[in-house]
Amino acid sequence: MSEIRWLLAVGGVLILLLVFWLSRRESAGGQALNATDLLRRRIPQLAADSKDAEVVGTEAQGPLQEMEKPPGREIKVPEKILTVRLTGRGSAPFGGEALLLALMGAGLQHGQYGIFHRHDSTDERRSLFSVASLAEPGSFDLASMPAARYHGVSIFLTIPGPKDVLAAFDDMLSTAHALATTLEGELLDEHGSRLSIQRERFMREEVIQLQHKLHAS
Repeated sequence: MSEIRWLLAVGGVLILLLVFWLSRRESAGGQALNATDLLRRRIPQLAADSKDAEVVGTEAQGPLQEMEKPPGREIKVPEKILTVRLTGRGSAPFGGEALLLALMGAGLQHGQYGIFHRHDSTDERRSLFSVASLAEPGSFDLASMPAARYHGVSIFLTIPGPKDVLAAFDDMLSTAHALATTLEGELLDEHGSRLSIQRERFMREEVIQLQHKLHAS
């Protein structure tokens, strides 16, 4: 009889433990479900808030964009940099003093960014084209330039820039040829190939097309 009571007591304890474990499991599952439901409810609200913000932003920017929009059709002209290089023949470097005298003799002035510029005769603040050293950072130190050696220079023109782009380009090419003659150097295109007459004509046609776009914009 005592053995039966002992078995019943043990069975009761096991049943209580099982009920306790199941209740804890359901409770944990209920918390996870509630957290998931909370996220599911919150995500649409976040999306709605985002859409509202976009609408407010659009309404706020709309009048300003309309005010800034120019009348008529707008033609955008992408920035273009036309470049020719001047290097010594046979990879011989230029003497700094000879290069300085040649640049100054061509009417170029040392100025902004430490490089040489051809300035607009009607506006000294406007640069028609510029000359930089091929060596980094491209600038010239006038104090040490006479004793330095330079493997070449880059002569470049930026579009949009000069008022008369074609005249500035023709001046740039003429100056480049004059410098090449004075320094006994060789002119190359932006790819490092010899600057041929055909390449010059192609570049000039490109400038004409860009100038037409500038005038139309």
